Amino acid sequence: MVDQIKNDAKAKMDKAVSALKNELKKIRTGKAHISMLDNIRANYYGTPTPLAQTAALSCPDPRSILITPWEAPMLKEIEQAIIKSDLGLAPINDGKVIRLKIPPLTEERRKELVKNSKKVVEECRVAVRMARRDANDHSKKLLKDKTISEDQEKKMSEQIQKMTDDFMKQIDQVAEEKEKDIMTI
Repeated sequence: MVDQIKNDAKAKMDKAVSALKNELKKIRTGKAHISMLDNIRANYYGTPTPLAQTAALSCPDPRSILITPWEAPMLKEIEQAIIKSDLGLAPINDGKVIRLKIPPLTEERRKELVKNSKKVVEECRVAVRMARRDANDHSKKLLKDKTISEDQEKKMSEQIQKMTDDFMKQIDQVAEEKEKDIMTI
């Protein structure tokens, strides 16, 4: 029972950190990378489909993304999906491929992106703290029901706190790397 509580808390914390990493991938850093297109879905014969499943994606240089559809009719659908997305990029359609030019970021925009990334990081910290709180509440309930002793509850709380501290360090490291990436010209 005690191990199950710790495993649940660890799973929730892992999920929060992986969600953080996925959210931070979406924040543009002025360099082209294919993961920027992960959330864009093109209409493929009536079904919203990820771009990676409808076209070949590549980065020929650090400032552009090249999208080569596997089927010619998909060109227009992919172009529309990019326009509708929140990327803020204008697709250049030459009839065979779509090019996305990534504009260089201004200092002001970089600071804004850092600010946005800090909000995402704080949401992750809150999720980890909530997982800790849930685990501690569960252990207190077990103590109240006399399923575990006070010593076991105290030891479990310490272990959960240590786990929380470890995850907070991971979050700080991920945030620091992203901020450095954003601020690098």
